[in-house]
Amino acid sequence: MASLFSYSLRNLLARRLTTALTAGGMALVVFVFAAVLMLAEGLRSALVQTGSPGNAVVLRKGSKSEIESVLDRSQAAVAESRPEIARGPDGLPVAARETIVLISLNKRSTGAVSNVTIRGIGPRSLELRPQVRLAAGRMPRPGSLEIAAGQGVSRRFKGTALGEKLRFAQREWTVVGLLSAGNTAFDSELWTDADQLMDAFRRDVYTLLLARLASPAAFESFRAAVDTDPRLQAEAKIESVFYEEQSEMMALFLRIMGISLTAIFSLGAMIGAMITMHAAVANRTAEIGTLRALGFQRRTILRAFILEALLLGLLGGAAGLAAASGLQFFTISTVNFQTFSELAFGFSLTPGIAAASLGFGLLMGLLGGLIPAVRASRVNIVDALRAA
Repeated sequence: MASLFSYSLRNLLARRLTTALTAGGMALVVFVFAAVLMLAEGLRSALVQTGSPGNAVVLRKGSKSEIESVLDRSQAAVAESRPEIARGPDGLPVAARETIVLISLNKRSTGAVSNVTIRGIGPRSLELRPQVRLAAGRMPRPGSLEIAAGQGVSRRFKGTALGEKLRFAQREWTVVGLLSAGNTAFDSELWTDADQLMDAFRRDVYTLLLARLASPAAFESFRAAVDTDPRLQAEAKIESVFYEEQSEMMALFLRIMGISLTAIFSLGAMIGAMITMHAAVANRTAEIGTLRALGFQRRTILRAFILEALLLGLLGGAAGLAAASGLQFFTISTVNFQTFSELAFGFSLTPGIAAASLGFGLLMGLLGGLIPAVRASRVNIVDALRAA
């Protein structure tokens, strides 16, 4: 096997330009393939990390996203009183009533208008979300027209930097703090006092109740109680599960679109590999005949050429994956299909995506080199030596 590997590798190195061009075509396809998977994984990771497995979220029954949910004050009070919810040192439930509203803001770079999520928060909202911390300034005071902006939204939208002012709902709001939320959806949100937000938009209902469970085992009891209480007409979900569900539709769309494009591009790459391997067979007919005359069997010749094609695919796959890994330093923003607000997230490379990308490169090499390898193994010894 070692001799076959060195033989195949020497033949690729002997045709450096052809090898580089063919591997480059495969690398471009693998780059697209890996980039799309990384994009979908980045979106999924951003939303999954947004939620905490120790929190439960209560929404109106049947709501697919926060923006669709309505929870009035009495319903929030009933859900908040459940014994499964943890109590703080003050004896009060560790829970927050929140309101979600979409507002339109202008982007700093282009001036284009896009939707941004503004979250009305309660006194314990920051405590319930350990992944969010105050990076600068201070949190909005209850009852005030003050805002804390996620660092992601602050970089992208006008009026959201520390000390700047925003005008919406016929009121002027001041940005008094910046939130660092890491790779989560909260980095793309504005936070303000829930009651002030509801008053500004003439609403008398919350969107959701967020609560920390006394223990992970308490969730099933809490879920059943919320689901069966006729006063609530609501349902409870683990917060991390709820946000993961938010990513499914868009992540699926990205994967389908990316794999469709990759399938089209891969045809060209495989044809290129096939042409390269056919040329190699044509140029080495005499060499193949000599090997057959020396006693090498057809299956040995077949394995040698398949190995050569696989090495070509592996080279292209590794190059494409290396290029795609650089995308992890970039952040992009798009509209979340579930909430219709802008969401910023990065590319995420996982071991599974790396393995799939290299495997895809090997598959292109195999499919592109299989027919030429079969042709090489069937070369007639007499005809090959006569050609020499």
